[in-house]
Amino acid sequence: MNKQVIEQKPRRNGRKRPGKSSNVVLSFDDNELLKELFGTHDQNLALIEDKLDVIAHPRGNQIALTGTASACRSAEHVLKALYQKLEAGLDIAPGDVDGAIRLESPSSRTSNKQQIDGLSFVTKRRVVSPRSKGQAEYMKALGENELVFGTGPAGTGKTYLAVAAAAVALVNGSVDKIILSRPAVEAGERLGFLPGDMRDKIDPYLQPLYDALYDVLPGNQVTRGLEDGTIQIAPLAFMRGRTLAHAFVILDEAQNCTSVQMKMFLTRLGEDSRMVVTGDPSQVDLPRGVSSGLTEAVSLLRNVNCVAHTSFNDEDVVRHPLVARIVKAYDKQGKGASK
Repeated sequence: MNKQVIEQKPRRNGRKRPGKSSNVVLSFDDNELLKELFGTHDQNLALIEDKLDVIAHPRGNQIALTGTASACRSAEHVLKALYQKLEAGLDIAPGDVDGAIRLESPSSRTSNKQQIDGLSFVTKRRVVSPRSKGQAEYMKALGENELVFGTGPAGTGKTYLAVAAAAVALVNGSVDKIILSRPAVEAGERLGFLPGDMRDKIDPYLQPLYDALYDVLPGNQVTRGLEDGTIQIAPLAFMRGRTLAHAFVILDEAQNCTSVQMKMFLTRLGEDSRMVVTGDPSQVDLPRGVSSGLTEAVSLLRNVNCVAHTSFNDEDVVRHPLVARIVKAYDKQGKGASK
Protein backbone atom coordinates (compact mmCIF):
# COMPACT_ATOMS: atom_id res chain seq x y z
CA MET A 1 0.00 0.00 0.00
CA ASN A 2 1.33 3.42 -1.00
CA LYS A 3 0.64 6.74 0.62
CA GLN A 4 0.94 10.07 -1.22
CA VAL A 5 -0.66 13.50 -1.60
CA ILE A 6 -3.92 13.30 -3.53
CA GLU A 7 -5.27 16.01 -5.82
CA GLN A 8 -8.39 17.41 -4.17
CA LYS A 9 -11.64 16.70 -6.09
CA PRO A 10 -15.33 16.96 -5.20
CA ARG A 11 -17.13 13.94 -3.76
CA ARG A 12 -19.70 11.94 -5.72
CA ASN A 13 -22.33 12.42 -3.02
CA GLY A 14 -21.85 16.19 -2.89
CA ARG A 15 -20.99 16.32 0.82
CA LYS A 16 -18.30 18.62 2.17
CA ARG A 17 -14.80 17.28 2.47
CA PRO A 18 -13.76 16.23 6.01
CA GLY A 19 -11.66 18.92 7.66
CA LYS A 20 -8.64 16.85 8.65
CA SER A 21 -7.76 14.46 5.82
CA SER A 22 -5.43 11.55 5.26
CA ASN A 23 -4.46 10.38 1.79
CA VAL A 24 -4.02 6.73 0.84
CA VAL A 25 -3.46 5.03 -2.51
CA LEU A 26 -4.30 1.32 -2.95
CA SER A 27 -2.87 -0.68 -5.87
CA PHE A 28 -4.50 -3.80 -7.35
CA ASP A 29 -3.20 -6.28 -9.91
CA ASP A 30 -6.18 -6.94 -12.17
CA ASN A 31 -7.82 -4.02 -13.97
CA GLU A 32 -10.71 -6.20 -15.15
CA LEU A 33 -11.59 -7.13 -11.57
CA LEU A 34 -11.46 -3.45 -10.64
CA LYS A 35 -14.35 -2.75 -13.04
CA GLU A 36 -16.47 -5.20 -11.05
CA LEU A 37 -15.16 -3.80 -7.78
CA PHE A 38 -16.18 -0.26 -8.71
CA GLY A 39 -19.62 -1.38 -9.95
CA THR A 40 -21.79 0.01 -12.73
CA HIS A 41 -21.16 3.77 -12.99
CA ASP A 42 -18.93 3.41 -9.89
CA GLN A 43 -21.99 2.67 -7.72
CA ASN A 44 -19.96 0.57 -5.28
CA LEU A 45 -17.43 3.36 -4.77
CA ALA A 46 -20.27 5.82 -4.28
CA LEU A 47 -21.75 3.60 -1.56
CA ILE A 48 -18.37 3.34 0.20
CA GLU A 49 -17.95 7.11 0.02
CA ASP A 50 -21.38 7.75 1.44
CA LYS A 51 -21.28 5.20 4.27
CA LEU A 52 -17.65 5.65 5.34
CA ASP A 53 -17.27 9.40 4.69
CA VAL A 54 -14.31 9.16 2.33
CA ILE A 55 -13.54 10.28 -1.22
CA ALA A 56 -12.52 7.52 -3.64
CA HIS A 57 -10.88 8.23 -7.01
CA PRO A 58 -10.11 5.32 -9.39
CA ARG A 59 -6.93 5.78 -11.42
CA GLY A 60 -5.96 2.87 -13.64
CA ASN A 61 -5.19 -0.01 -11.30
CA GLN A 62 -5.24 2.25 -8.23
CA ILE A 63 -7.82 3.77 -5.93
CA ALA A 64 -6.99 7.02 -4.15
CA LEU A 65 -8.75 7.53 -0.81
CA THR A 66 -9.14 10.81 1.05
CA GLY A 67 -10.72 11.17 4.48
CA THR A 68 -9.90 10.82 8.14
CA ALA A 69 -7.29 8.20 8.99
CA SER A 70 -9.94 5.95 10.54
CA ALA A 71 -12.30 6.30 7.55
CA CYS A 72 -9.52 5.54 5.07
CA ARG A 73 -8.55 2.43 7.05
CA SER A 74 -12.13 1.20 7.00
CA ALA A 75 -12.49 1.87 3.28
CA GLU A 76 -9.20 0.07 2.64
CA HIS A 77 -10.42 -3.03 4.55
CA VAL A 78 -13.72 -3.00 2.65
CA LEU A 79 -12.10 -2.66 -0.78
CA LYS A 80 -9.54 -5.37 -0.07
CA ALA A 81 -12.17 -7.77 1.27
CA LEU A 82 -14.35 -7.26 -1.81
CA TYR A 83 -11.39 -7.60 -4.17
CA GLN A 84 -10.45 -10.92 -2.53
CA LYS A 85 -13.97 -12.19 -3.25
CA LEU A 86 -13.59 -11.25 -6.89
CA GLU A 87 -10.18 -12.98 -7.02
CA ALA A 88 -11.86 -16.13 -5.69
CA GLY A 89 -14.26 -16.05 -8.64
CA LEU A 90 -17.26 -14.73 -6.69
CA ASP A 91 -19.61 -11.96 -7.79
CA ILE A 92 -20.29 -8.93 -5.63
CA ALA A 93 -23.53 -6.96 -5.51
CA PRO A 94 -24.38 -3.71 -3.73
CA GLY A 95 -25.63 -5.86 -0.83
CA ASP A 96 -22.16 -7.40 -0.47
CA VAL A 97 -20.63 -3.92 -0.41
CA ASP A 98 -23.10 -2.81 2.23
CA GLY A 99 -22.34 -5.97 4.25
CA ALA A 100 -18.59 -5.36 4.11
CA ILE A 101 -19.17 -1.80 5.30
CA ARG A 102 -21.39 -2.99 8.19
CA LEU A 103 -18.65 -5.33 9.37
CA GLU A 104 -16.28 -2.36 9.54
CA SER A 105 -18.53 -0.55 12.03
CA PRO A 106 -17.03 0.08 15.49
CA SER A 107 -19.26 -2.56 17.11
CA SER A 108 -18.16 -5.20 14.60
CA ARG A 109 -14.48 -4.34 14.94
CA THR A 110 -14.66 -5.16 18.64
CA SER A 111 -15.82 -8.70 17.85
CA ASN A 112 -13.55 -11.56 16.83
CA LYS A 113 -12.78 -10.63 13.21
CA GLN A 114 -11.09 -13.97 12.54
CA GLN A 115 -14.39 -15.74 13.20
CA ILE A 116 -16.18 -13.43 10.78
CA ASP A 117 -13.61 -13.34 7.97
CA GLY A 118 -13.71 -17.07 7.19
CA LEU A 119 -17.43 -17.51 7.79
CA SER A 120 -19.60 -18.55 4.83
CA PHE A 121 -22.14 -21.11 3.61
CA VAL A 122 -21.07 -22.50 0.23
CA THR A 123 -24.18 -23.71 -1.60
CA LYS A 124 -24.48 -24.99 -5.17
CA ARG A 125 -25.69 -21.62 -6.42
CA ARG A 126 -23.83 -19.08 -4.31
CA VAL A 127 -21.49 -18.38 -1.41
CA VAL A 128 -23.44 -16.81 1.45
CA SER A 129 -21.38 -14.56 3.73
CA PRO A 130 -22.51 -12.51 6.74
CA ARG A 131 -23.52 -8.94 6.05
CA SER A 132 -23.76 -7.80 9.67
CA LYS A 133 -22.41 -8.70 13.09
CA GLY A 134 -25.75 -10.31 13.98
CA GLN A 135 -25.66 -12.45 10.85
CA ALA A 136 -22.12 -13.58 11.67
CA GLU A 137 -23.16 -14.62 15.19
CA TYR A 138 -26.21 -16.40 13.78
CA MET A 139 -24.21 -18.31 11.13
CA LYS A 140 -21.70 -19.38 13.77
CA ALA A 141 -24.53 -20.57 16.03
CA LEU A 142 -26.10 -22.53 13.15
CA GLY A 143 -22.86 -24.40 12.67
CA GLU A 144 -22.33 -25.25 16.33
CA ASN A 145 -25.73 -25.96 17.91
CA GLU A 146 -28.51 -28.49 17.52
CA LEU A 147 -31.27 -25.96 18.21
CA VAL A 148 -31.02 -22.31 17.22
CA PHE A 149 -33.53 -19.50 17.71
CA GLY A 150 -33.27 -16.48 15.42
CA THR A 151 -35.53 -13.58 16.42
CA GLY A 152 -35.81 -10.02 15.22
CA PRO A 153 -37.29 -7.72 12.59
CA ALA A 154 -38.00 -8.48 8.96
CA GLY A 155 -35.15 -8.24 6.47
CA THR A 156 -32.37 -9.51 8.74
CA GLY A 157 -31.85 -12.81 6.88
CA LYS A 158 -33.12 -15.11 9.64
CA THR A 159 -34.95 -17.49 7.32
CA TYR A 160 -32.63 -17.17 4.34
CA LEU A 161 -29.50 -18.03 6.32
CA ALA A 162 -31.25 -20.97 7.99
CA VAL A 163 -32.26 -22.35 4.57
CA ALA A 164 -28.70 -21.83 3.29
CA ALA A 165 -27.32 -23.77 6.28
CA ALA A 166 -29.85 -26.54 5.60
CA ALA A 167 -28.81 -26.70 1.93
CA VAL A 168 -25.15 -27.05 2.91
CA ALA A 169 -25.98 -29.83 5.39
CA LEU A 170 -27.99 -31.70 2.75
CA VAL A 171 -25.31 -31.41 0.07
CA ASN A 172 -22.47 -32.54 2.35
CA GLY A 173 -24.49 -35.48 3.69
CA SER A 174 -24.84 -34.28 7.27
CA VAL A 175 -28.61 -34.78 6.97
CA ASP A 176 -30.83 -36.85 4.69
CA LYS A 177 -33.60 -34.29 4.26
CA ILE A 178 -34.72 -30.72 4.81
CA ILE A 179 -38.05 -30.09 6.51
CA LEU A 180 -39.50 -26.58 6.34
CA SER A 181 -42.58 -25.54 8.27
CA ARG A 182 -44.73 -22.54 9.09
CA PRO A 183 -47.92 -22.02 11.07
CA ALA A 184 -50.80 -21.35 8.64
CA VAL A 185 -51.89 -18.02 10.12
CA GLU A 186 -53.03 -15.10 7.98
CA ALA A 187 -51.28 -11.78 8.55
CA GLY A 188 -54.23 -9.86 9.97
CA GLU A 189 -56.58 -10.89 7.16
CA ARG A 190 -59.18 -13.56 6.48
CA LEU A 191 -58.37 -15.13 3.14
CA GLY A 192 -61.38 -17.43 3.14
CA PHE A 193 -61.61 -20.68 1.19
CA LEU A 194 -58.59 -21.52 -0.99
CA PRO A 195 -59.23 -23.78 -4.01
CA GLY A 196 -57.16 -26.80 -5.02
CA ASP A 197 -55.56 -29.75 -3.27
CA MET A 198 -53.71 -29.60 0.07
CA ARG A 199 -50.47 -28.35 -1.47
CA ASP A 200 -52.34 -25.61 -3.35
CA LYS A 201 -53.91 -24.50 -0.06
CA ILE A 202 -50.70 -24.32 1.97
CA ASP A 203 -48.28 -23.03 -0.70
CA PRO A 204 -49.22 -19.33 -0.21
CA TYR A 205 -48.13 -19.56 3.43
CA LEU A 206 -44.82 -21.23 2.53
CA GLN A 207 -43.76 -19.18 -0.51
CA PRO A 208 -40.89 -17.36 1.30
CA LEU A 209 -39.34 -20.77 2.05
CA TYR A 210 -39.60 -21.78 -1.61
CA ASP A 211 -37.97 -18.48 -2.61
CA ALA A 212 -34.99 -19.11 -0.32
CA LEU A 213 -34.61 -22.72 -1.51
CA TYR A 214 -34.51 -21.77 -5.19
CA ASP A 215 -31.96 -19.08 -4.42
CA VAL A 216 -29.41 -21.43 -2.81
CA LEU A 217 -30.02 -24.68 -4.73
CA PRO A 218 -30.43 -25.43 -8.46
CA GLY A 219 -34.08 -25.43 -9.51
CA ASN A 220 -34.01 -29.04 -10.72
CA GLN A 221 -32.63 -30.22 -7.39
CA VAL A 222 -35.38 -28.41 -5.49
CA THR A 223 -38.05 -29.85 -7.78
CA ARG A 224 -36.60 -33.35 -7.48
CA GLY A 225 -36.27 -33.01 -3.71
CA LEU A 226 -39.90 -31.95 -3.35
CA GLU A 227 -40.95 -34.99 -5.39
CA ASP A 228 -38.84 -37.63 -3.62
CA GLY A 229 -39.22 -36.24 -0.07
CA THR A 230 -35.65 -35.04 0.32
CA ILE A 231 -37.16 -31.59 0.76
CA GLN A 232 -40.43 -31.48 2.67
CA ILE A 233 -42.57 -28.39 3.21
CA ALA A 234 -45.56 -28.66 5.50
CA PRO A 235 -47.68 -26.53 7.82
CA LEU A 236 -47.01 -26.84 11.53
CA ALA A 237 -50.26 -28.75 12.12
CA PHE A 238 -48.85 -31.72 10.19
CA MET A 239 -45.91 -32.17 12.59
CA ARG A 240 -47.78 -33.79 15.45
CA GLY A 241 -46.81 -37.44 15.96
CA ARG A 242 -43.69 -37.26 13.77
CA THR A 243 -40.10 -37.94 14.84
CA LEU A 244 -37.78 -35.86 12.67
CA ALA A 245 -34.54 -37.87 12.46
CA HIS A 246 -31.50 -37.21 10.22
CA ALA A 247 -33.08 -33.94 9.15
CA PHE A 248 -32.47 -30.19 9.12
CA VAL A 249 -35.76 -28.74 10.38
CA ILE A 250 -36.76 -25.07 10.10
CA LEU A 251 -39.83 -23.46 11.65
CA ASP A 252 -40.42 -20.01 10.17
CA GLU A 253 -42.77 -17.27 11.45
CA ALA A 254 -42.68 -18.99 14.83
CA GLN A 255 -44.10 -15.92 16.60
CA ASN A 256 -47.46 -17.25 15.39
CA CYS A 257 -47.13 -20.51 17.32
CA THR A 258 -48.99 -20.99 20.56
CA SER A 259 -47.15 -22.36 23.58
CA VAL A 260 -48.65 -25.82 22.99
CA GLN A 261 -47.67 -25.81 19.31
CA MET A 262 -44.11 -24.73 20.10
CA LYS A 263 -43.63 -27.49 22.66
CA MET A 264 -45.04 -30.01 20.19
CA PHE A 265 -42.68 -28.86 17.46
CA LEU A 266 -39.52 -28.75 19.57
CA THR A 267 -40.14 -32.27 20.89
CA ARG A 268 -40.16 -33.63 17.30
CA LEU A 269 -36.36 -33.37 17.20
CA GLY A 270 -34.88 -36.79 16.43
CA GLU A 271 -31.50 -38.47 16.08
CA ASP A 272 -28.78 -36.60 14.14
CA SER A 273 -31.09 -33.68 13.43
CA ARG A 274 -30.78 -29.92 13.70
CA MET A 275 -33.58 -27.46 14.26
CA VAL A 276 -33.87 -23.72 13.62
CA VAL A 277 -36.78 -21.58 14.83
CA THR A 278 -37.17 -18.07 13.40
CA GLY A 279 -39.65 -15.30 14.01
CA ASP A 280 -40.33 -11.66 14.77
CA PRO A 281 -41.95 -11.24 18.21
CA SER A 282 -43.21 -7.78 17.19
CA GLN A 283 -45.42 -9.20 14.41
CA VAL A 284 -47.69 -11.70 16.14
CA ASP A 285 -50.86 -12.53 14.15
CA LEU A 286 -52.48 -14.82 16.73
CA PRO A 287 -55.99 -14.04 17.99
CA ARG A 288 -56.19 -11.44 20.73
CA GLY A 289 -55.48 -12.94 24.13
CA VAL A 290 -53.39 -15.84 22.75
CA SER A 291 -49.72 -15.46 23.71
CA SER A 292 -46.88 -16.41 21.38
CA GLY A 293 -44.93 -19.56 22.19
CA LEU A 294 -41.73 -18.18 20.64
CA THR A 295 -40.86 -15.71 23.39
CA GLU A 296 -41.68 -18.30 26.03
CA ALA A 297 -39.47 -20.96 24.40
CA VAL A 298 -36.51 -18.57 24.06
CA SER A 299 -36.79 -17.70 27.75
CA LEU A 300 -37.25 -21.28 28.98
CA LEU A 301 -34.36 -22.72 26.96
CA ARG A 302 -31.81 -19.91 27.23
CA ASN A 303 -29.51 -21.91 29.55
CA VAL A 304 -29.97 -25.33 27.94
CA ASN A 305 -26.86 -26.92 26.44
CA CYS A 306 -26.66 -27.03 22.60
CA VAL A 307 -29.34 -24.33 22.32
CA ALA A 308 -28.42 -20.87 20.97
CA HIS A 309 -30.37 -17.66 20.45
CA THR A 310 -29.44 -14.80 18.13
CA SER A 311 -31.45 -11.61 18.58
CA PHE A 312 -31.31 -9.33 15.53
CA ASN A 313 -32.04 -5.59 15.56
CA ASP A 314 -32.51 -2.80 13.01
CA GLU A 315 -28.74 -2.62 12.43
CA ASP A 316 -28.91 -6.14 10.95
CA VAL A 317 -31.57 -5.33 8.34
CA VAL A 318 -30.06 -6.12 4.94
CA ARG A 319 -33.03 -5.35 2.71
CA HIS A 320 -33.66 -1.89 1.27
CA PRO A 321 -32.12 0.76 3.58
CA LEU A 322 -35.61 2.19 4.12
CA VAL A 323 -36.65 -1.06 5.85
CA ALA A 324 -34.15 -0.43 8.66
CA ARG A 325 -35.54 3.07 9.15
CA ILE A 326 -39.10 1.72 9.20
CA VAL A 327 -38.17 -0.89 11.82
CA LYS A 328 -36.44 1.76 13.93
CA ALA A 329 -39.48 4.06 13.77
CA TYR A 330 -41.86 1.31 14.89
CA ASP A 331 -39.47 0.25 17.68
CA LYS A 332 -39.30 3.84 18.90
CA GLN A 333 -43.09 4.08 18.94
CA GLY A 334 -43.37 0.79 20.83
CA LYS A 335 -40.88 1.87 23.48
CA GLY A 336 -42.74 5.15 23.91
CA ALA A 337 -46.07 3.39 24.36
CA SER A 338 -44.66 1.03 26.99
CA LYS A 339 -43.55 3.86 29.26
